[in-house]
Amino acid sequence: MPTVVQYRGAFVESRHPFTVACARAGGEVTLAGPALSTTFRSASKPFQLATSLEVLGFPEVDEAWLAVGAASHNAEPRHVALVEAILARFGVEASGLRCGAHAPVHVPSAEAVVRFGGTYTALHNNCSGKHAFMLAAARHAGWGPDYRPLSHPLQQRVLERLRGWTGEVTGTGTDGCGVPTFVQPLQAVARGWLAVAEAMRARDGVLGRIGWAMARHPALTSGEGRLDLDVVTLASEPLAVKVGAMGLFCMALPERQLALAVKLEPGTNEALPAAVAWALAHFAPGSFSPPPDWTHVQVRNVVGDVVGHWSAEP
Repeated sequence: MPTVVQYRGAFVESRHPFTVACARAGGEVTLAGPALSTTFRSASKPFQLATSLEVLGFPEVDEAWLAVGAASHNAEPRHVALVEAILARFGVEASGLRCGAHAPVHVPSAEAVVRFGGTYTALHNNCSGKHAFMLAAARHAGWGPDYRPLSHPLQQRVLERLRGWTGEVTGTGTDGCGVPTFVQPLQAVARGWLAVAEAMRARDGVLGRIGWAMARHPALTSGEGRLDLDVVTLASEPLAVKVGAMGLFCMALPERQLALAVKLEPGTNEALPAAVAWALAHFAPGSFSPPPDWTHVQVRNVVGDVVGHWSAEP
């Protein structure tokens, strides 16, 4: 079983087993590690966004809007401005967002809001891009304004479409932002992301548009200092990637018609960078070369000294 080991100095401080599902063209799925199921969480955003765009009649929108619509963004000023532009384009108000307010993930942006006397709103929620499109879709279709419950027509359509893309949904729960999240075998998650890779390769359809928006604008799907941004920036070929939550990370590699879903069994997000690098080296050699001093695998103490590292081992 592949495992991420955290070292403090030369001492092994913790171990974090993980599984990788690799889906290839034709539907073949290979597992490294034990079979497991997972919640899809934020790694399902491209599929949720695609469904909202379908309800809206597939409008022509800027790639930057698609990137932030599929994002778990930092709520840097550029992210917030894009969400505001989406709301204005479809004639809906920020007050209709049901994702809840929290401080921006990006600490300098959070500090700036307070420094200038502002308050945190739903626009600062890392899921506000997805929710802006969901709100617009519900309004366009004449459905109820609370688009979050599983019983809502929008969420029923998301569930139906997701079954088609992944082949299997075994259950549902409630995500942190209030909308449904989906429970699936990791192989099904990888098949969904293979649909993104294949649509990108064909340069066809709504999933292809979303995938290329994520690949071309990784700073909008995540933000400064984030793993998603680093993986895409350091890759030697186009990638669309998305962090989930609780140790899930998904990747579409269109040139190889291949998709990877990585899941840390303990849900340890700090261990993800080492697991992601291992998965790419194992299943897509040559696609990703992090620098020797890659900050995402360093363990630092409070004063900033490097005191250990994360390493993935077979």
